[in-house]
Amino acid sequence: MDTITLWQLAALAAASTLVGFSKTAVSGANTISLAVFAAVLPARESTGVLLPILIAGDILAVLVYRRHAHWPTLLRLFPAVAVGVVAGTVFMMWADDDAVRTSIGAILLFMAGVTLWRRRERPQPSPEGADTDEPSRGGRLKARSYGALGGFTTMVANAGGPVMSLYLLSAGFRKLSFLGTSAWFFLIVNTSKVPFSVGLGLIDAQSLLLDAVLVLFVVPGAYLGRACVGRINQKVFDRIVIGATVLGGLQLLL
Repeated sequence: MDTITLWQLAALAAASTLVGFSKTAVSGANTISLAVFAAVLPARESTGVLLPILIAGDILAVLVYRRHAHWPTLLRLFPAVAVGVVAGTVFMMWADDDAVRTSIGAILLFMAGVTLWRRRERPQPSPEGADTDEPSRGGRLKARSYGALGGFTTMVANAGGPVMSLYLLSAGFRKLSFLGTSAWFFLIVNTSKVPFSVGLGLIDAQSLLLDAVLVLFVVPGAYLGRACVGRINQKVFDRIVIGATVLGGLQLLL
């Protein structure tokens, strides 16, 4: 990893603050953080630096929203996510920076388009905003598809947030259940990715030294997000999540 200038460090610090904010307020907004890290650092190396920052944000989010998770949904997703993580690990063994950025950007834009199309025909969400514990065959297929994509994208570029955000929105989750389910999901998945990232050489002593500095900026972002989330209207919340997904996909693709 090359020497980082003061301006680059400031950009990474701001992106780390946004990670904290996204984990407690607008999940999926950290695609902007992903793009900043990939712009300042080589794309492959940036995934290793960003992962511990994300885990720190996940821990804070779980502390705040731990009681709002919908565990049947999580258990439904994890098998497909595991398949996606393994596929992403294989991909990372040969993919270069351009392949990583192009692939993830294209997937994010595609998923945003699918979600917008589905929402035109979707009924209003229930008060609890979650799928039933016994989903239909189509619901199980959707969970497997999104789960595999989420696992792949989170392993390749820590970009699973937008994919899972789109799944939770399409399933009708409202803010608190959305944030609680997302918090537990990513704490478990991101922690499980650490051995794979170490094995690929994405996490090493040098990257952890940078993380020790950047993780300090996650806390104020998480605090700000917790203070703001109650003031965000549900429709505005949904639009911000989808908008952040499109913006992140375009940044990666271009």
